Amino acid sequence: MSFESDKRFNDFKHFPRGLRRSGEFTVAEADALEKYGTAMLALYQGTQEPRDEVEAAFLSQVKSGEAGGNPHAKVWFKYLKVIGPKRVHRLCTVAGGSEESSGFESSGGGGGGGGGDESLD
Repeated sequence: MSFESDKRFNDFKHFPRGLRRSGEFTVAEADALEKYGTAMLALYQGTQEPRDEVEAAFLSQVKSGEAGGNPHAKVWFKYLKVIGPKRVHRLCTVAGGSEESSGFESSGGGGGGGGGDESLD
């Protein structure tokens, strides 16, 4: 049998309430991770050698970065994506430009106009 392990997989560092209650995985995905995750992690880290062709296919797909139709690889890639670094999207940035080019005043209380120290001569 592929991906056999004596203990269930839990990642309390990233999911303190458990995989099922995280809201990131479906029930089937959480079941697969809990049941096979320990063996998947050992294969991924290289601490365990593949025992059959299913595990070898999983390992080759993980190394290539393509899940294909392998459900084990798909759920493992989803797990890695969820625990990976989060992307931050900013709507606007102020990047070291002058006040005139950025449209923002750095001194004063803000406001639309006429309240600054600039003279209009």
